[in-house]
Amino acid sequence: MQDSIESAIDIILKSKFAIVFTGAGISVESGIPPFRGEKGLWNKYDPDALDLNNFHLNPFDAWKVIKEIFYDFFQDSKPNDAHLVIAELEQLGIIKAVITQNIDNLHYEAGSKVVYEFHGNSRKLVCPYCGKKVLAAEIDLSNVPLCESCHAVLKPDFIFFGEGIPEDAYRNSVNVSQNADLVIIIGSTGEVVPAASMPQLAKQYGAKIIEVNPEKTLFTDSITDIYLKGKAAEIMNKLLIGIKQKI
Repeated sequence: MQDSIESAIDIILKSKFAIVFTGAGISVESGIPPFRGEKGLWNKYDPDALDLNNFHLNPFDAWKVIKEIFYDFFQDSKPNDAHLVIAELEQLGIIKAVITQNIDNLHYEAGSKVVYEFHGNSRKLVCPYCGKKVLAAEIDLSNVPLCESCHAVLKPDFIFFGEGIPEDAYRNSVNVSQNADLVIIIGSTGEVVPAASMPQLAKQYGAKIIEVNPEKTLFTDSITDIYLKGKAAEIMNKLLIGIKQKI
Protein backbone atom coordinates (compact mmCIF):
# COMPACT_ATOMS: atom_id res chain seq x y z
CA MET A 1 0.00 0.00 0.00
CA GLN A 2 2.79 2.43 0.89
CA ASP A 3 4.32 2.04 -2.57
CA SER A 4 0.93 2.83 -4.10
CA ILE A 5 0.57 5.88 -1.84
CA GLU A 6 4.01 7.14 -2.93
CA SER A 7 3.19 6.57 -6.59
CA ALA A 8 -0.10 8.42 -6.19
CA ILE A 9 1.65 11.36 -4.50
CA ASP A 10 4.13 11.60 -7.38
CA ILE A 11 1.32 11.59 -9.95
CA ILE A 12 -0.61 14.24 -8.03
CA LEU A 13 2.42 16.52 -7.76
CA LYS A 14 3.17 16.17 -11.47
CA SER A 15 -0.39 16.94 -12.50
CA LYS A 16 -1.31 20.30 -14.01
CA PHE A 17 -5.10 19.97 -13.88
CA ALA A 18 -6.24 17.50 -11.24
CA ILE A 19 -9.91 17.07 -10.41
CA VAL A 20 -11.79 15.01 -7.83
CA PHE A 21 -14.87 12.89 -8.48
CA THR A 22 -16.84 11.88 -5.39
CA GLY A 23 -19.77 9.60 -4.65
CA ALA A 24 -21.78 8.57 -1.63
CA GLY A 25 -18.88 6.67 -0.08
CA ILE A 26 -17.02 9.82 0.91
CA SER A 27 -19.96 10.96 3.03
CA VAL A 28 -20.53 7.63 4.78
CA GLU A 29 -17.76 8.65 7.18
CA SER A 30 -19.82 11.75 7.99
CA GLY A 31 -22.72 9.56 9.05
CA ILE A 32 -24.74 9.76 5.84
CA PRO A 33 -25.85 6.30 4.67
CA PRO A 34 -25.41 5.34 1.01
CA PHE A 35 -28.48 4.74 -1.09
CA ARG A 36 -27.40 1.39 -2.47
CA GLY A 37 -25.82 -1.69 -0.95
CA GLU A 38 -26.48 -3.77 2.12
CA LYS A 39 -26.97 -0.76 4.42
CA GLY A 40 -28.38 1.50 1.73
CA LEU A 41 -31.36 3.76 2.27
CA TRP A 42 -33.32 2.04 -0.49
CA ASN A 43 -33.47 -1.05 1.70
CA LYS A 44 -35.46 0.99 4.20
CA TYR A 45 -37.36 3.47 2.06
CA ASP A 46 -39.34 3.23 -1.17
CA PRO A 47 -37.37 4.95 -3.97
CA ASP A 48 -40.71 6.01 -5.49
CA ALA A 49 -40.59 8.88 -3.00
CA LEU A 50 -38.00 10.39 -5.35
CA ASP A 51 -39.85 9.64 -8.55
CA LEU A 52 -40.77 12.93 -10.21
CA ASN A 53 -44.21 11.80 -11.35
CA ASN A 54 -44.99 10.37 -7.94
CA PHE A 55 -43.90 13.63 -6.30
CA HIS A 56 -46.31 15.62 -8.44
CA LEU A 57 -49.14 13.17 -7.78
CA ASN A 58 -48.48 12.67 -4.05
CA PRO A 59 -46.28 15.55 -2.85
CA PHE A 60 -47.43 15.40 0.76
CA ASP A 61 -46.66 11.67 1.08
CA ALA A 62 -43.34 12.12 -0.71
CA TRP A 63 -42.28 14.91 1.64
CA LYS A 64 -42.60 12.66 4.68
CA VAL A 65 -39.84 10.46 3.27
CA ILE A 66 -37.82 13.34 1.82
CA LYS A 67 -37.67 15.16 5.15
CA GLU A 68 -36.56 12.08 7.06
CA ILE A 69 -33.86 11.09 4.58
CA PHE A 70 -32.43 14.40 3.43
CA TYR A 71 -33.06 16.83 6.23
CA ASP A 72 -33.24 14.75 9.43
CA PHE A 73 -30.24 12.61 8.38
CA PHE A 74 -28.21 15.38 6.77
CA GLN A 75 -28.72 18.27 9.18
CA ASP A 76 -26.20 17.12 11.80
CA SER A 77 -23.62 15.78 9.36
CA LYS A 78 -20.27 17.54 9.12
CA PRO A 79 -17.44 17.29 6.59
CA ASN A 80 -14.95 14.56 7.42
CA ASP A 81 -11.21 14.62 6.83
CA ALA A 82 -11.58 13.49 3.22
CA HIS A 83 -13.71 16.56 2.42
CA LEU A 84 -11.29 18.79 4.32
CA VAL A 85 -8.21 17.40 2.54
CA ILE A 86 -9.82 18.00 -0.85
CA ALA A 87 -10.51 21.61 0.11
CA GLU A 88 -6.92 22.05 1.32
CA LEU A 89 -5.54 20.58 -1.90
CA GLU A 90 -7.64 23.11 -3.78
CA GLN A 91 -6.18 25.91 -1.65
CA LEU A 92 -2.70 24.60 -2.49
CA GLY A 93 -3.55 24.93 -6.18
CA ILE A 94 -3.42 21.18 -6.84
CA ILE A 95 -7.12 20.39 -7.20
CA LYS A 96 -8.87 22.52 -9.79
CA ALA A 97 -12.46 21.28 -9.38
CA VAL A 98 -14.68 18.75 -7.65
CA ILE A 99 -17.41 16.85 -9.45
CA THR A 100 -19.74 15.27 -6.93
CA GLN A 101 -22.71 12.95 -7.17
CA ASN A 102 -23.63 13.96 -3.64
CA ILE A 103 -26.30 16.45 -2.66
CA ASP A 104 -25.25 16.87 0.97
CA ASN A 105 -23.36 20.18 0.63
CA LEU A 106 -20.36 18.82 2.58
CA HIS A 107 -17.77 19.89 0.00
CA TYR A 108 -18.89 23.50 0.33
CA GLU A 109 -18.95 23.25 4.11
CA ALA A 110 -15.40 21.89 4.02
CA GLY A 111 -14.25 24.94 2.08
CA SER A 112 -14.09 23.75 -1.53
CA LYS A 113 -14.88 26.59 -3.92
CA VAL A 114 -15.16 24.95 -7.35
CA VAL A 115 -17.77 22.23 -6.93
CA TYR A 116 -20.02 20.90 -9.68
CA GLU A 117 -23.01 19.17 -8.11
CA PHE A 118 -23.98 16.67 -10.78
CA HIS A 119 -27.26 15.81 -9.10
CA GLY A 120 -28.10 19.20 -7.61
CA ASN A 121 -28.21 19.91 -3.88
CA SER A 122 -30.43 19.65 -0.83
CA ARG A 123 -29.64 23.05 0.65
CA LYS A 124 -32.19 24.78 -1.57
CA LEU A 125 -35.85 24.15 -2.37
CA VAL A 126 -37.35 25.09 -5.71
CA CYS A 127 -40.91 25.70 -6.86
CA PRO A 128 -41.65 23.33 -9.77
CA TYR A 129 -44.02 25.90 -11.25
CA CYS A 130 -42.65 29.42 -10.84
CA GLY A 131 -38.99 28.43 -10.33
CA LYS A 132 -38.47 30.43 -7.14
CA LYS A 133 -35.71 29.05 -4.89
CA VAL A 134 -35.33 29.33 -1.12
CA LEU A 135 -32.82 28.01 1.40
CA ALA A 136 -34.10 24.89 3.15
CA ALA A 137 -32.56 26.11 6.41
CA GLU A 138 -34.91 29.09 6.36
CA ILE A 139 -38.06 26.98 5.96
CA ASP A 140 -40.01 25.17 8.66
CA LEU A 141 -39.96 21.60 7.39
CA SER A 142 -42.18 20.29 10.14
CA ASN A 143 -44.92 21.09 7.63
CA VAL A 144 -44.87 20.44 3.89
CA PRO A 145 -43.16 23.55 2.44
CA LEU A 146 -45.18 25.73 0.09
CA CYS A 147 -44.07 28.42 -2.33
CA GLU A 148 -44.83 31.91 -1.01
CA SER A 149 -45.51 33.13 -4.54
CA CYS A 150 -47.81 30.49 -6.00
CA HIS A 151 -48.48 28.18 -3.01
CA ALA A 152 -47.30 25.06 -4.85
CA VAL A 153 -45.44 22.36 -2.91
CA LEU A 154 -41.71 23.07 -3.01
CA LYS A 155 -39.29 20.42 -4.24
CA PRO A 156 -35.69 19.87 -3.10
CA ASP A 157 -33.30 21.29 -5.69
CA PHE A 158 -31.77 17.94 -6.55
CA ILE A 159 -32.73 15.62 -9.37
CA PHE A 160 -35.43 13.01 -8.92
CA PHE A 161 -35.85 9.82 -10.92
CA GLY A 162 -37.19 10.90 -14.28
CA GLU A 163 -35.49 14.29 -14.16
CA GLY A 164 -32.56 15.53 -16.23
CA ILE A 165 -29.09 16.49 -15.01
CA PRO A 166 -28.75 20.25 -14.32
CA GLU A 167 -27.43 21.79 -17.53
CA ASP A 168 -24.70 23.93 -15.96
CA ALA A 169 -23.41 21.10 -13.78
CA TYR A 170 -23.28 18.73 -16.74
CA ARG A 171 -21.54 21.23 -19.05
CA ASN A 172 -18.96 22.21 -16.44
CA SER A 173 -18.31 18.59 -15.49
CA VAL A 174 -17.70 17.63 -19.11
CA ASN A 175 -15.39 20.60 -19.57
CA VAL A 176 -13.14 19.86 -16.58
CA SER A 177 -13.16 16.12 -17.35
CA GLN A 178 -11.90 16.78 -20.87
CA ASN A 179 -9.16 19.07 -19.55
CA ALA A 180 -8.07 16.97 -16.59
CA ASP A 181 -4.76 15.14 -16.57
CA LEU A 182 -5.67 13.44 -13.29
CA VAL A 183 -8.93 12.32 -11.66
CA ILE A 184 -9.05 11.21 -8.04
CA ILE A 185 -12.16 9.06 -7.59
CA ILE A 186 -13.37 8.84 -4.00
CA GLY A 187 -16.35 6.86 -2.75
CA SER A 188 -18.04 6.18 -6.07
CA THR A 189 -18.86 2.69 -7.32
CA GLY A 190 -19.29 3.74 -10.94
CA GLU A 191 -22.83 2.36 -11.02
CA VAL A 192 -24.71 5.66 -11.35
CA VAL A 193 -24.85 7.03 -14.86
CA PRO A 194 -24.37 9.44 -16.51
CA ALA A 195 -22.28 10.71 -13.59
CA ALA A 196 -19.88 7.75 -13.82
CA SER A 197 -19.11 8.68 -17.41
CA MET A 198 -17.11 11.73 -16.26
CA PRO A 199 -14.01 9.80 -15.07
CA GLN A 200 -14.36 7.60 -18.15
CA LEU A 201 -14.40 10.70 -20.34
CA ALA A 202 -11.29 12.05 -18.62
CA LYS A 203 -9.54 8.72 -19.20
CA GLN A 204 -10.40 8.90 -22.90
CA TYR A 205 -8.71 12.31 -23.00
CA GLY A 206 -5.57 10.91 -21.39
CA ALA A 207 -6.06 11.50 -17.68
CA LYS A 208 -4.51 9.30 -15.01
CA ILE A 209 -7.00 7.79 -12.55
CA ILE A 210 -6.37 7.35 -8.83
CA GLU A 211 -9.18 5.54 -7.03
CA VAL A 212 -9.84 5.63 -3.27
CA ASN A 213 -12.44 3.07 -2.20
CA PRO A 214 -12.79 0.39 0.49
CA GLU A 215 -13.65 -2.23 -2.15
CA LYS A 216 -13.12 -2.61 -5.88
CA THR A 217 -15.68 -0.96 -8.13
CA LEU A 218 -16.66 -0.80 -11.79
CA PHE A 219 -13.84 1.71 -12.23
CA THR A 220 -11.07 -0.41 -10.71
CA ASP A 221 -10.32 -2.88 -13.47
CA SER A 222 -11.47 -0.68 -16.35
CA ILE A 223 -9.90 2.78 -15.98
CA THR A 224 -8.07 2.98 -12.62
CA ASP A 225 -4.26 3.37 -12.71
CA ILE A 226 -3.69 3.31 -8.95
CA TYR A 227 -6.19 1.74 -6.58
CA LEU A 228 -5.88 2.80 -2.94
CA LYS A 229 -7.94 0.43 -0.83
CA GLY A 230 -9.26 1.92 2.39
CA LYS A 231 -11.42 4.55 4.04
CA ALA A 232 -11.49 7.91 2.33
CA ALA A 233 -10.41 10.04 5.31
CA GLU A 234 -7.47 7.80 6.17
CA ILE A 235 -6.15 7.56 2.61
CA MET A 236 -6.62 11.26 1.84
CA ASN A 237 -4.78 12.24 5.02
CA LYS A 238 -1.85 10.03 4.01
CA LEU A 239 -1.78 11.66 0.58
CA LEU A 240 -1.89 15.16 2.05
CA ILE A 241 0.94 14.45 4.49
CA GLY A 242 3.09 13.05 1.69
CA ILE A 243 2.31 15.95 -0.63
CA LYS A 244 3.20 18.53 2.02
CA GLN A 245 6.52 16.78 2.64
CA LYS A 246 7.44 17.15 -1.03
CA ILE A 247 6.30 20.68 -1.85
